[in-house]
Amino acid sequence: MDRSQEIIRTSWIGIVTNVLLAGFKAFVGVVSSSVAIVMDAVNNLSDALSSVITIVGTKLSQRPADRKHPFGFGRVEYFSAIIIAVIVLSAGITSLIESVKKIFAPTEPAYTTTTLIVVAVAIVVKFALGQYVKHKGEQLKSDALVASGSDALFDAIITLATLISAGVMLLWGVSLDGILGALISLVIIKAGIEMLSSPINELLGTSIPADLSRQIIREVSDFEGVHGVYDLILHNYGPDVRIGSLHISVYDTMPANDIHLLTRKISTTIFERHGIIMTVGVYAIATGSNRRAELQSSVMQALSAHKEIVQVHGFLYSEKEGMLSLDVVPDVTVHDDAALIAQLTAEVQTMAPDLQVVIVVDHNYCE
Repeated sequence: MDRSQEIIRTSWIGIVTNVLLAGFKAFVGVVSSSVAIVMDAVNNLSDALSSVITIVGTKLSQRPADRKHPFGFGRVEYFSAIIIAVIVLSAGITSLIESVKKIFAPTEPAYTTTTLIVVAVAIVVKFALGQYVKHKGEQLKSDALVASGSDALFDAIITLATLISAGVMLLWGVSLDGILGALISLVIIKAGIEMLSSPINELLGTSIPADLSRQIIREVSDFEGVHGVYDLILHNYGPDVRIGSLHISVYDTMPANDIHLLTRKISTTIFERHGIIMTVGVYAIATGSNRRAELQSSVMQALSAHKEIVQVHGFLYSEKEGMLSLDVVPDVTVHDDAALIAQLTAEVQTMAPDLQVVIVVDHNYCE
């Protein structure tokens, strides 16, 4: 069973559980003539909506790529997660409003034995369902499932808080319903905002996780003939489609056919291990005793000595074009790229007055 099938299966478990729980509540509500229990049954049916949204989103995300969407529809999953997070956030805000009303105008709960049994069953079932769905979401890296599971967990926690406050009111005559509800509502609102942040960050383009970037750089560096890995960039088009690029440094004596073979091996390995479609660019390292090698050594040494420069790479010298170029990666303290380029260009120009000097400022796209 692949990832999408697992997500759909888990969502169906959520739907079936909510429908069965709704049926149980409706039956008990009709038999005991309790309108409150019947209305709670209807609420359980609405809780199945998040699972339906997850299924629809997962199905849509599996549509094949077309001319207008060459990278597929994987990002639809993020929209599903956003919709569910908005539902959770709305529930938290609604609960907060109702809880504040109860603080100023407390009401005495009217629970029967039947009601207490139904509430207890609902708490246990909802808590178990929420834990299961959230765990599967984290396992499958599905923001929609995580949000759906959290929705069920919060539903169980709100019901538990209501039950506790009712018990306190019946035993000691103290109303905690509004206070507990308000506190839990604030927790739900905070969680809803956090749920929104993950899929929104993915849509905006979040940075590459540090552990993944280190692993990719280490794996590429292990290839024979690679003498440096730079400019790692990843673009996320859904949980199953990631496209990236990086540069490697090789000696300028390596034949073009060997470079082609090396880059093909790297891209194939990265796809097999990480599912990333990787484009591999090449920087040539000057070898031997010539002006190119001398300039490479002196220029890169001089620029590396700057404390605000994290990395220097991509040295290029063309006698034919009369041009010298290289890339620098500044640290986070540098905010004026133009001023940095002007400073470094002037410095390098003194070392190669007969050449056009081009300094390119790169930035670190990893965490």
